[in-house]
Amino acid sequence: MADARSKKLFEAVPNFSEGRDPGKIGRIAASVKRTPGVTVLNLHSDPDHNRSVLTFVGEAEPLLTASVALARACVEEIDLTAQRGVHPRMGSLDVLPFVPLGPPLSEANLQDAARLASEVGEEIGFLGVPVYLYGAAASIPHRENLADVRRGGYEGLSARAEDPAWRPDYGPEVMPARSGAVAVGARPFLVAFNAYLDTEDVQTAREIAREVRERDGGLPQVKALGLEVGGRAQVSMNLTDLGRTSIPAALEAVRRAAERRGARVEETELVGLMPLGAVLEAARYCLGLPELGTEHVVEAALWQNLREAPEL
Repeated sequence: MADARSKKLFEAVPNFSEGRDPGKIGRIAASVKRTPGVTVLNLHSDPDHNRSVLTFVGEAEPLLTASVALARACVEEIDLTAQRGVHPRMGSLDVLPFVPLGPPLSEANLQDAARLASEVGEEIGFLGVPVYLYGAAASIPHRENLADVRRGGYEGLSARAEDPAWRPDYGPEVMPARSGAVAVGARPFLVAFNAYLDTEDVQTAREIAREVRERDGGLPQVKALGLEVGGRAQVSMNLTDLGRTSIPAALEAVRRAAERRGARVEETELVGLMPLGAVLEAARYCLGLPELGTEHVVEAALWQNLREAPEL
């Protein structure tokens, strides 16, 4: 059997605009699960955001097949004109990033992921859905930042669709009301991490988000929004480079900003998955164990030894 590290493996982390109807969520997820060669790792649904995040992995060809099936299911199941939630959205299948699983897991790199994103985007375009490429797959520099592509949500993107600078890369130029558009991209790992405050004042969350996010002078590689979720104020964050800003660093910044406003962080939430390195970084900080590594974790040490064992 060939070593998995000689293959090119990718993680896909689509976000789709349904988080309340278990039947619809199940049927959409099933479109991916029944694709041979694809492994689903996680499904996270949030009724307040009215949004689900699916995580699956595989090689390029199976991921292309699964992604097109996913897009078709989202178009069939989700009517964007009737969809409401606290999270901004631009499409039924809202965003579809591909993340290369590089060494030591496989030989994939960001350029490979960008090619895959472009191929998937073209196929989704054939379904009648406008596709915008972003991140490392962006065809135009001003579309590299996902926040710029989705600014204003469906309504904002639809309003500027006639501008030549905002014509989709694939699919129709007229925005379908039911499905909206999808952003398909390639990027490194990011961690979606939310902090709930002990207040329902969403303005406090918005002020904190503005203070901690990079674009307003805050922490590097941190994107943040202030939202009201389930009657509580939430600081919703994407940490796009854990080497620049770790989860503990982001959390401490939110805690300090909250304290200055007479609030505190009650609990946090992980959306989707995080790498083992991020877990270890958080443990090093919380436990005061600067030398903590995978060799100190039973399961990780066992996995490493099994991988290095000679094949019989």
